[in-house]
Amino acid sequence: MLATSNAHKVEEFSVMLAPLGYEVMSLLDLEEPIEIEENGTSFEENALIKARAIHQLLGIEVLADDSGLAVNAMNGEPGIYSARFMGKDTSYAIKNQYIIDFCKDKEDKGCQFVCALAYVKADGSEAVFKGVVEGLVADHIEGEHGFGYDPLFYYPPYETTLANVDEEKKNAVSHRGRAIKALIAYMKEGN
Repeated sequence: MLATSNAHKVEEFSVMLAPLGYEVMSLLDLEEPIEIEENGTSFEENALIKARAIHQLLGIEVLADDSGLAVNAMNGEPGIYSARFMGKDTSYAIKNQYIIDFCKDKEDKGCQFVCALAYVKADGSEAVFKGVVEGLVADHIEGEHGFGYDPLFYYPPYETTLANVDEEKKNAVSHRGRAIKALIAYMKEGN
């Protein structure tokens, strides 16, 4: 069970876990919506809060991620508040443009996508995996792929934003892809 109602995250996890024979179910598959208050102070804490809550309700193994964008010039913001930055109902187009405008004259345009992936097994044992990818705040929104902050996240090795590359190429280097690779390695060790 993937502890999210974010259809984009469900799609990313499904693509990355399908080759291992996993079919991803999420909170979207439940009859009644479940709201979990993310009141942790780090990506890791929030991921564990979600995973523990769903495990306690359903008693099955659960994956939960908390991820976001940390911008150096903004002292790490929006960080754990990435989804709620500038208000929950503010579009990512507006959020992205705000960050680009904020960083326009800043010397340090560095930013990171961070993903903490919590895994709670059916027996209640826990593990947390972290994935980070370094990039720069782009000069303008670019690309049609991906979601969220991808159109502003310039990835130097690709010489473009993550929204400008296909899903397979993005998942190979993304924060979520890196966290999932760590989870897969952990599972292959027999955990």
